[in-house]
Amino acid sequence: MKQQESEKKYYITTPIYYVNDKPHIGHAYTTIMADVIKRFKTLTGHKVFFLTGTDEHGQKIETSAKAQGITPKQLADSVVVRFKELWKDLNIDYDRFIRTTDEEHETGVAKIFSRVMEQGDIYAGEYKGHYCVSDESFVTDTAEDSPDGNKICPDCGKVTRKMVEKCYFFRLSAYQDKLLDFYKENPEFVVPKSRMNEVISFVKMGLRDLSITRSTVEWGIPVPNDPEQTIYVWFDALSNYLTAINYKEEDETFKQWWPADLHIMAKDILKFHAVYWPAFLMAAGLPLPKNELIHGWWLKDEKKMSKSVGNVLDPNILLKHFNSDAIKYFMMREASIGSDGNFSHQGFINRINTDLSNDWGNLVSRVGGMTDKYFKSEFSEPGVYGEREEQIKTGYLEMEKEAIQLFEKFQFNRGLEKIFEYINILNKYIVETAPWNLAKAEENRGKLAGALKTLVRAILSVNALLSPVLPITSEKIRKIFNFNETDLGWKEPGENFKINKIEQLFPRVDPKDFFAEDEEPKAEPKKEEKKAPAEGIIEFDDFKKVQMVVAKVLEAKKVEKADKLLQLQVDTGEDQRQLVAGVALYYKPEDLVGKKIIIIKNLKPAKIRGVESRGMILAASDKGGRPYIPIIPEETPVGSILK
Repeated sequence: MKQQESEKKYYITTPIYYVNDKPHIGHAYTTIMADVIKRFKTLTGHKVFFLTGTDEHGQKIETSAKAQGITPKQLADSVVVRFKELWKDLNIDYDRFIRTTDEEHETGVAKIFSRVMEQGDIYAGEYKGHYCVSDESFVTDTAEDSPDGNKICPDCGKVTRKMVEKCYFFRLSAYQDKLLDFYKENPEFVVPKSRMNEVISFVKMGLRDLSITRSTVEWGIPVPNDPEQTIYVWFDALSNYLTAINYKEEDETFKQWWPADLHIMAKDILKFHAVYWPAFLMAAGLPLPKNELIHGWWLKDEKKMSKSVGNVLDPNILLKHFNSDAIKYFMMREASIGSDGNFSHQGFINRINTDLSNDWGNLVSRVGGMTDKYFKSEFSEPGVYGEREEQIKTGYLEMEKEAIQLFEKFQFNRGLEKIFEYINILNKYIVETAPWNLAKAEENRGKLAGALKTLVRAILSVNALLSPVLPITSEKIRKIFNFNETDLGWKEPGENFKINKIEQLFPRVDPKDFFAEDEEPKAEPKKEEKKAPAEGIIEFDDFKKVQMVVAKVLEAKKVEKADKLLQLQVDTGEDQRQLVAGVALYYKPEDLVGKKIIIIKNLKPAKIRGVESRGMILAASDKGGRPYIPIIPEETPVGSILK
C-alpha cells in the first residue's frame, strides 16, 4: 500500500445536495460511502480532504420559498440544518461543508464563468425548447413526448415545460472529440465500466451547445457584467469542487488538492458530472478529476424511493434503534457499486442482528468474557501455540490483502463479505478449541492462554480493518483490550496485558419494537372547535392559509381492498405527488388520467388505508354524497393558484 509522497493526497467529494427537501436514505448512502472511503484512505496512509455541502440556488427553491412567504435563503438555511444534524448523527467526518450561498463560492463561480467566456466558449443567444424544473435541466427534442404535447425528462420522468428565453450558451459541441479522446485515454474515469460506456454512447450521439444561464430566475449568481442573467444551477453547482479549495491557481490550498481524486454520485446525475463538468474544466484550462464513482439507487422493498409514492426512508428513524455504525455497515454490505440496493426493514434488522450482533459483537463478548472468567481479565503468563493458532494468523493476513484489494476497487460489499467469512472462522475456532474444557485442567492453562490471546490478536486485527465502516465500534474495542494502534496488519499486544469491562456492542433489536415506528399514529382526540359566527363568515387570513392549485392527473388506480378509494399521481407544477380520493364508485381511473383538477396542496399528509396522501382533491357533492370533480380547461397552466 506504500505510495510515492506526491500521490499521498486524496480529495473526495459528494454531490452538493439540493435543499428542496429534508435528507433521505439516498443522500445518506452517498455521504456514508464518501466517509468510509476517507477513513480507508487515511488508514492506508493518505492525507484526505472530504467535501460535501448543499446546492441552494435555482428555480425550485425560488418558487418554493415564494409559496411559503419566505426568502430563498431562509428556506435554504432551514434545510441545511437538517443535513448538518444528520451528518453529525451518522458520524460523518467531512472536512468542509460548502454552501452555494457562501460568498467565496459565488465569487469563484463568477471568476470561472469569466475565464471560460474570455476563452470564447460562452456566447449570448436564445433558448427555445423544453425545460425540466425538477432536474433544473434542458431537454432535447428527441425526448419522449408527453400526452399534453410537451416532453418527458429522460432523467427523472417528469413532464417538461416549453420555454423561450434569452441566455448564454456554453459551446459544448466544440468538446465532443476532446471528451471522447479523454475517455479513451482514461478508460476508468467513470466506475463501474457500464456507466463509462453510457457516457461514451451519449457523447457519440452528438453534443449540442448548452444553455448555462437563466433570465427568468433571480435566485442565483448573476452573470458578470450582465446582472439580468443568472448563472444556471449546474454551472454554479459543479464549480463548488473548485471553490471549496480556494479556486485560484496560485493558491497553495488549491494547488495541493486539485484535481479531485474521486467524485461520488448516484447514476441520475452522471451526465452532468461526466460530460458537462469535464468540458467546463477543459474550457477553463484546468485538470480533470481522476475518477467518478457512480452508485445505483436505493429501492424500498424493490420499488424506487420517491416522494410522490411516499416511500422515502428517513434515516432518523433508523438512528432511534441503531447506532451510525450499524447503518453504515448495512449500506456498504448490502449494495454493490453500480447496482441498485434494496432496503427492507426486515432485511436491515436481519443483517444487523446476524452479522453485527451474533457474529462480530458476540465474538468480542465471548472472548472478553472468557478472559475475565479464566484469567481475571489479565494475562500474566505465556501462552502455548500450535499449528492451528499459526493458521489463524496467516489466514488473517491473506484475508486482509484480499479485502484491501476489494476496498481499493470500491467493492466494499465483497470486502466485508471476506472479513465476515474470517470472523466465522474465529467463531468456529472457539468451538474447536473449547476453552471451557481446557480450563478444567491446570496442565492445559498454557493452551487456554494461547487460544484466547490468539483470538484477542485476531479481533484487534479485524477491528482495524473494519474501522472505516465501524469507527465508533472500533474505538470501543480498542478500549476493551487496551490497545491503541490503528494500523493495518496482525496485532501483537504482547504476552502480558489486561482487558477492561466488556460492553455489548450491538444489542439485538426486536422487530416488534422497530416496526412500531412505522405504524400509523393513533388519531389525536378531537379538540373542541371554536364556534364560528352564526353567519359562517371567516377571516380572509383563514382563506389565505389554504393553497389551492391546478394539478394534472398523471396516473390513477384503485387502492387494493378499498372499493371507494382511488390512488392518484398528480403534477402540481412544482412536484409530483400522491393523493388518495374517495371517488372510485363514481369515477374510473381512466376518467381522470390526463385531466386537470383542483387540489388543496398544503394539507397535512395522512395515511388512508395504509397509502400516504399528500393533499386533497376539491370536489362538490350532492345530498346523497355523490362527488362531482370540477375539470379545469386544458389551456389552464399546471400549478396555477386559485385565489
